[in-house]
Amino acid sequence: MSLPRLALAVIGDEIGPSLDEMISFCAEHEVRRLDMRTVDGKNLLGMTLEEGGKIARRIEAAGLSVPTLVSPLLKWPAPGKEAADGKVDFAFDPADCPADDVLIHAFDMATVLGAERIRVFSHLRYPGYKPADLIGRFERLTDLGLTYSVVVEIENEPACNIGSLAELADFFTAMEEAVAPNPMPVQLRPLVDIGNAWSMGAPPTDAEIALLAPLVDLIHLKDRDLSARRTVPLGDGDVPWTAELTRLLTETTKARKPLKQINASIETHCPQDGRNATARSVAALRRIAAEIGVEVV
Repeated sequence: MSLPRLALAVIGDEIGPSLDEMISFCAEHEVRRLDMRTVDGKNLLGMTLEEGGKIARRIEAAGLSVPTLVSPLLKWPAPGKEAADGKVDFAFDPADCPADDVLIHAFDMATVLGAERIRVFSHLRYPGYKPADLIGRFERLTDLGLTYSVVVEIENEPACNIGSLAELADFFTAMEEAVAPNPMPVQLRPLVDIGNAWSMGAPPTDAEIALLAPLVDLIHLKDRDLSARRTVPLGDGDVPWTAELTRLLTETTKARKPLKQINASIETHCPQDGRNATARSVAALRRIAAEIGVEVV
């Protein structure tokens, strides 16, 4: 079976803070999809739906779509738990949300943007975490996903309880056991971030990829200079992306109903040179995909 094509997106604020910068980048580099997180330094979950609507109309007028609301949901301490100290990129305080229920507001905002997916985390890492801690939380998120027809994408993030792909696989195994004998809800999927796994010193194993890949419809792409412990443009670091992308996409074809298209979002994480680094990353993805015979659309 041929490998699925990749639907390229960029995360807007990885290019620059303003919507003008995001839109002009897409025009310059022939990118049609813009994943959204913040505008002018303000997270979309901290905005009203009216503010979100104005942003959505400008994106639509530019001929772009928003596949994913790259939300910070659950990127905050779990109730009654004290998170480890340290700076967390793009963390969010639910008190900054203008609505009473930050979860509902997130799905409302995704709907306003026309996003079919919403990215979520697993609370900031705390001692004694167990996958069962999150089951109830994700049952509610899955219910909201079904109500709004929005896919809930759980990303592995080093600052959170699910940081590596091993931890992501453990959670999905626990969730599958919790809902048995019913099947896993189709609205709940793993957002695989291979770069994050490598940054933790935990490169994904064949078994982890084999378990997660059949559920994957969205991946994030970044690269790491492991010795310098910093993120670099895709293709400039130590993550063996040709091999990793081939392995992951090959395993997605073993799903019961294989997808013909996987969403691939550039998450550059190079704020010192965001626009240029994102451009280099887009070019690198197109080059790597051509090497392995995968179409980028």
